[in-house]
Amino acid sequence: MSKRLIQINGQDFIRMVEAGANALKSNVDRVNALNVFPVPDGDTGTNMNLTLTSGVEELRRRPSDHIGKAGEALAKGLLMGARGNSGVILSQLFRGFAKAVSDLESVNAKQFAAAFQSGVDMAYKAVVKPVEGTILTVAKESAKQAVKTAERQPDIHIVMEELLKKSREALAKTQDMLPVLKQVGVVDSGAQGLVLIYEGFMSALVSEITEEPADMPYTAFGAVQPLDEVLEQNALTISKPLEHVHGELHSAQAKLATEDIEFGYCTEFMVRLNADKVASRTFDEHRFREELSAFGDSLLVVADDDLVKVHIHAEYPGSVMNLAQNYGDLSRIKIENMRDQHTHILMEEAGQRNAAQSGMAVHLSADSEDAAARKEAVQELKRYGFVAVSAGEGISGIFTSLGVDRVLHGGQTMNPSTEDIVRAVAGVDAQTVFVLPNNSNIILAAQQAVELVEDKQVIVIPSKSIPQGIAAVIAFQENAAPEENAEEMQQALQHVQAGQVTYAVRDTQMDGMDIKQGDYIGIHNGRIVSSEPDILASCRKLIDSLVGGGAEIVTLYAGAEARPEQTEQLADYIEQTYADVEVEVHEGGQPLYYYIISAE
Repeated sequence: MSKRLIQINGQDFIRMVEAGANALKSNVDRVNALNVFPVPDGDTGTNMNLTLTSGVEELRRRPSDHIGKAGEALAKGLLMGARGNSGVILSQLFRGFAKAVSDLESVNAKQFAAAFQSGVDMAYKAVVKPVEGTILTVAKESAKQAVKTAERQPDIHIVMEELLKKSREALAKTQDMLPVLKQVGVVDSGAQGLVLIYEGFMSALVSEITEEPADMPYTAFGAVQPLDEVLEQNALTISKPLEHVHGELHSAQAKLATEDIEFGYCTEFMVRLNADKVASRTFDEHRFREELSAFGDSLLVVADDDLVKVHIHAEYPGSVMNLAQNYGDLSRIKIENMRDQHTHILMEEAGQRNAAQSGMAVHLSADSEDAAARKEAVQELKRYGFVAVSAGEGISGIFTSLGVDRVLHGGQTMNPSTEDIVRAVAGVDAQTVFVLPNNSNIILAAQQAVELVEDKQVIVIPSKSIPQGIAAVIAFQENAAPEENAEEMQQALQHVQAGQVTYAVRDTQMDGMDIKQGDYIGIHNGRIVSSEPDILASCRKLIDSLVGGGAEIVTLYAGAEARPEQTEQLADYIEQTYADVEVEVHEGGQPLYYYIISAE
């Protein structure tokens, strides 16, 4: 490396981030495969990829030679798009990085290294109980090495080289720091994702990457072959006619008020069908179209052999993709905020009119803003509201029946982003909104959303499962103060034993069990307690574990793949084995998990 690199600016940084994103998206499946639990919804790679996708899209919307401004754009995109614990931690790492370079046009080696250290400090503060042997450890050790190297070396190439080298060393050591990783024989998945990003950074600095054409949209996951002629012939083309009004050129969209857009995100992606994705689930185009239609409008579904193209205008894109992942792998994901686009159209046309009118000030939508303000002033907010994350129509219906205002479809297979949660909270007309993540991998994103809501109180109840979320809602008291309710609901979480039944995607040894691929595994409060080739045998062992500590009621939530006769057999088993225990059965409809079981 003959040429030294003493400074990098915003454009250099953007190339690094794009290269890091490409390195990660090319290895999503590899990172997902490192998830410790051998369940079919390992999603660390997916969460990090979608989070970084959001950051790259914001960078491309707001490119700058100023590294401080570029860092700010990245941090905002990551913050709003953060999914899962790994995505939230990634967003915090670069939030701290951006804060350190905010006032700088370009950075030298010391400033570059210090920014990585600032990111580590920010990320550790964001996690209540930091665990070593994870992405945090790799970020910390590599940043420390970068700072040390920069003290004696002004070449950013070498600083980045040493940072990457240290990150790989720290990644290898994660097995020694977390016994469960050593037991399964893998490194930490989030840490691996970060190392891939750093590898992309390094490749950009030494110009060893092939850049995508400037007009090619960034897509999550690996590239797929172009659609064949059948899809091309069936694709819809929507024109945007322009109209002349009073001698001026206006888009048809100028006649629409931004607040009238019901479904705000233009969502497009491809599904490569995978028969093994979910056991015994077959793809039916008509049924798939009907399922998607519940999430929005302007729906297009075109299927050809093993490839499906989806276009929809939806309010919650994550819910759409969560459903689609039941049938295969997603690629060519593109999500555009139509409200932002519409606002830009209005602003551009206002600017054109402003120029034509010799500088006369144009105030956009003043009347509608005044009307909205008046409406808000007279609208009486209710005292409390709820947002809950759910998986499956049946479970969502239960939450709705219990008074939950907004139900976000998500869970293990597709964690809702911070922005999804913020938008759901914004849609609840209440002074205080309780958020129920119902999954340990969504809690951080929910807590991050709290910081972004300014017009109401938001309280996250850290529910880690659907049964805990339901118990929390039941414990709610309308007449109690917010803090009292939060305490009561959190106490209710402790009284629920939660279980799940799914299938193993690989051979492994865990929790003293020899698990074979295809076995039905029972998970009790995050620990595998049964692994059997017969689903009923595995369920019975799980039920025994759940009820063993004493229980008055057991509730079965049957998943989308559960067979009615097996559900009935399990209910009979509980009644016959535990005579004093009451049994309830509900159609949960959740994907991937044959049963969710609670004991209280």
